[in-house]
Amino acid sequence: MSNKAVINTDKAPAAIGPYSQAIKSGNTVYLSGQIPLDGETMELVSQEFEAQARQVFTNLSAVCQEAAGSLQDIVKLNLYLTDLDNFAVVNKVMEEFFQPPFPARAAVGVSQLPKGSQVEAEAVMVIGD
Repeated sequence: MSNKAVINTDKAPAAIGPYSQAIKSGNTVYLSGQIPLDGETMELVSQEFEAQARQVFTNLSAVCQEAAGSLQDIVKLNLYLTDLDNFAVVNKVMEEFFQPPFPARAAVGVSQLPKGSQVEAEAVMVIGD
């Protein structure tokens, strides 16, 4: 018997490949990378970085909620940026969505992301006891 549950919500973009939006095992939820897609149109919300960052956190939040958690339950966050000059902007946007104590985090510069996105985030969340 598997201790693995699929988390899926229509309030975030559908997976664009063979993966789940999130997987719950015990009280740990592994959230797949979210890019700034509008869940209804499956298109990028904007070409502007700040708007893309907000959408990424909005999408992560929707998946967290479907798993009976919230962004505040995230213990590890990995960010991928196509331009590390946007580091200060993503920090500012993060402060709109998270309160202390902030999750552990990595921010990695990458050459490109799916669908021409400028930012992607994946996370690990712990919920309940």
